[in-house]
Amino acid sequence: MTRETGTAMEKKKNSKKPVGRKSKGKALKKKALQDDTALKYKKVLVIVESPAKAKTIEKYLGSSYTVKASMGHLIDLPKSRMAIDVDHDFEPEYITIRGRAKLLNEIQGDAKKADMVLLASDNDREGEAIAWHLQNAITAKVNKVPIRRISFNEITPAAIKDAVARPGIIDEAKVNAQKARRVLDRLVGYNLSPLLWEKVKNGLSAGRVQSVALRLICEREKEVESFIPEEYWTLEADFKAGRTTFTAQLISWKGAKPDLKKEAEVRAIIDLIAGIECVVIDIRETDKTVRPKPPFTTSQLQQTAANRLGFTSKKAMQVAQQLYEGVNMGSSRVGLITYMRTDSVRISQVALDEVRAWIGKNYPSDLPEKPMVYAAGKKVQDAHEAIRPTYINYTPDKVKDHLTRDQLRLYTIIWERFAASQMNPAKTKTVSTDIRAGEGLFRISGTKIIEKGFYKVMKLLASKEEKGNPYPVLKIGDTVIMDKFYPEQHFTQGPPRYTDASIVKTLEEKGIGRPSTYAPIISVLLDRYYVTRSNKQLVPTVLGRLICDMLVEYFPQVVNSAFTAAMESKLDAVEESLLRWPDMIREFYNPFKDRVDEIGKTLESFKGSLDEATDLTCEKCGKPLVKKLGRYGFFLACSGFPECRNTKSVPLAACPRCGGDIIARKTRGRGKEFYGCANYPACDFITRFKPINQNCPKCGHFMVEKYDKKNGSHKGCINTECDYLHSSGEEEAGVPDEGHEE
Repeated sequence: MTRETGTAMEKKKNSKKPVGRKSKGKALKKKALQDDTALKYKKVLVIVESPAKAKTIEKYLGSSYTVKASMGHLIDLPKSRMAIDVDHDFEPEYITIRGRAKLLNEIQGDAKKADMVLLASDNDREGEAIAWHLQNAITAKVNKVPIRRISFNEITPAAIKDAVARPGIIDEAKVNAQKARRVLDRLVGYNLSPLLWEKVKNGLSAGRVQSVALRLICEREKEVESFIPEEYWTLEADFKAGRTTFTAQLISWKGAKPDLKKEAEVRAIIDLIAGIECVVIDIRETDKTVRPKPPFTTSQLQQTAANRLGFTSKKAMQVAQQLYEGVNMGSSRVGLITYMRTDSVRISQVALDEVRAWIGKNYPSDLPEKPMVYAAGKKVQDAHEAIRPTYINYTPDKVKDHLTRDQLRLYTIIWERFAASQMNPAKTKTVSTDIRAGEGLFRISGTKIIEKGFYKVMKLLASKEEKGNPYPVLKIGDTVIMDKFYPEQHFTQGPPRYTDASIVKTLEEKGIGRPSTYAPIISVLLDRYYVTRSNKQLVPTVLGRLICDMLVEYFPQVVNSAFTAAMESKLDAVEESLLRWPDMIREFYNPFKDRVDEIGKTLESFKGSLDEATDLTCEKCGKPLVKKLGRYGFFLACSGFPECRNTKSVPLAACPRCGGDIIARKTRGRGKEFYGCANYPACDFITRFKPINQNCPKCGHFMVEKYDKKNGSHKGCINTECDYLHSSGEEEAGVPDEGHEE
C-alpha cells in the first residue's frame, strides 16, 4: 500500500503562510504559469475524474493529448483507523485507496512519457483535492514534467481549448478547505461511531452534517404524530348565466367566513338558499406582472426535479452529471449543460449574448431592452455560473432523439428556465366575481394571461396557474340561477413530512451543507436505515429516532443547526485564506473530545433495549421468537440463535378477510413495498397502505397511514365500507401494478 504525504518543506511553508487575501505575488505567479501554454507541447497528459468526461474531452483535443480518468479520489484517509494526528495540527495521513494502486501506477507511467500534465478534475473543493493528491503522487515519481491545473465550467470545444491554452496552479486554500472538512468529519465520525457501537448497536455511525438533517426530519415527525386532524366542510355550487355554466365557492355566510364542522351545517345552508334569486354584486380586476425566475442553482434544480419530475436528489444529480460530462449527438459528443454544483445565479457574458441573440431571433417582441439581472444570496460562494445549457440553440426538440427520457426531461427544465430568465415578464389579469345568494356570498376567480412573455418557452415547467384558467363574463347586477350544490368533507392537514425537495430547501436556508452535499446527505440517511421513503416523504425509523434522541441529549452542539452552519462559514473562510484550518478544528475538537470521553464513562448501555419478547414460537425449534431491529427494520428471530437461524417478517395487523398476519412485502421489478396476508396465495388480500398500531374505533379493522395530494398524510380505516377518516375517491385494496413478490 503506497503512502503519500506532503513534504516537510510544504508543511513548513503552509505553517508560516499568512492569513489574508491571495497575495499579488501569487497572482503574478499564476499569470506566469498561464503563459506556459500546453499548446506548445507534443505529448500532454490530461487527467479528469470520470471516463465519460474523458471520452468527451478526447474528441475536442488533437492526437497530442492523452486523456485519463482518475475515477474520483485515488488517495484518501484509510477506512480502518482515524489517521489524524491530533497532537500535530491535525495532520491527516493519506494512503492510496485500496484497489486504486494499479490505476495510480498507470497515471504515473503515462506522466513519465508526457511533456506536460494537466490536472482537469472538477472545479470545486473535492476536485481541487484530487488534483493536489495527483500532483504530489506524480511529482514523487516524475520530477521534471511540468504539472498544471486547468478548470472549466462547461465541457465544450471552446471552453476546453481555452483552459488548455491558459493553465494555472492548484488553489491550496481550496485544498485546505477540503482537508479541513474531511478532518472535521473524520473526527466526529470516528469518535461518535464507536460510542454508538458500545452503547446502542454494532455497525452504527454518526456524521456531522447528516445528523443535523436527521434531527430536522425527526422533529418534523413528532409534529406530524402529535397533530390531530379535524373535520370541516366546504360548499360549492353551479350557477347558470344564459348558456354559461360556472362553479363558485361559498366564501361568506352571514358576513363571516364559513366555519362548517359537520355535514348537517352545510345541509342547513343549502336548505336556506336553494332556489332563491342570486345577483352579481361585485367584480374586481387585478393586473399582475410575473417576472421569470433566475437560472437554476443546485438546490433549486433538485427541488424542481423532485416536484415536477418526481426525481430524488440523487437521481437528479446523476442525470445532471451525464448531461454535463457529455452525450453522443450523432457524429459528435457534447457536454449539454454547465457544471451542476453551484449556488450562483450568475451567467457569463458570452452565454448572455447568445441567449439574447436567440430570443431576438425567435421571440423578438419578448426581448428586454436590457439583460435581466438576478441578485445573489448572502451566503453564495459564486465559484461557478448558474446551471444552464452550453448551447442555447440545442433546444429540447433538437436533442430529444439523442437523450434518454430522464435526460431529456431534466435538460428541458434547465433549458426552459435559462431561456425564460432573459425574456420579458408575463402579464396576467385576475377577475374575481362575487355573487349574493341570500345571506351567503359565493366567489369565482379566474386568471387570463394578457402578455405571455417568458411563458412562451415554458412547456414542461408550465403550471396550471401559468396556463391560466377561465372565468365567466358577467357584470354587476346580473342575475344568475343556482343549479347544483357540491358539499365536500375535508380534514385539516398537519405539517407535511420532509421530501427530498423540502429538506434540501431547509438545509440551504439554514446554511447547512453545500451544493455538492445535499444529495449525499439524504443518501447516507437512507443507506443507514435512519430514514425511509414513504410516498416520496422522508420518515425516520425507530433506529433513526433513537440515534437522534441520544445525540440531541448528549451532544446538542453537534446536531445544532446554527452551529453546523457556522462551521460551514468557517470552511468558506479557510477557502478564502481568512482562517487557518488547524485553528478551526482545534477550537471544535478539544471540548468535543472531552464530552465524548465523559459520556463514554457515564452513559448506560442501550444494547438490546430495542429487542422485544413475543408470545410467538419458532416453527422450526419451538423456542420463543424475539422482535429485533436489523439493518432494514424490525424482524422476528429465534431466541435459539445461533443454533437456530430462523427469521420471519413482523406481523403488522390481522387480515380482515381470514385473520392471518399482514406483513410487509415487495413487488417484483422496482421493489415497491406493499402489505399483504402471509397466507397468500390462499388469501390474496393486499393493500398499498401501511398498517399502524391502532384499530378503528368504529368497526375494529386496522388503521392505515394514507396519503393523497389533496389531504396529505392522514390516518384512515382499511375497511372501505367504514367512513372513519376516509378521503373521497380512495382505492380499494388490490394488487399493485408490478404484481406480487417472488
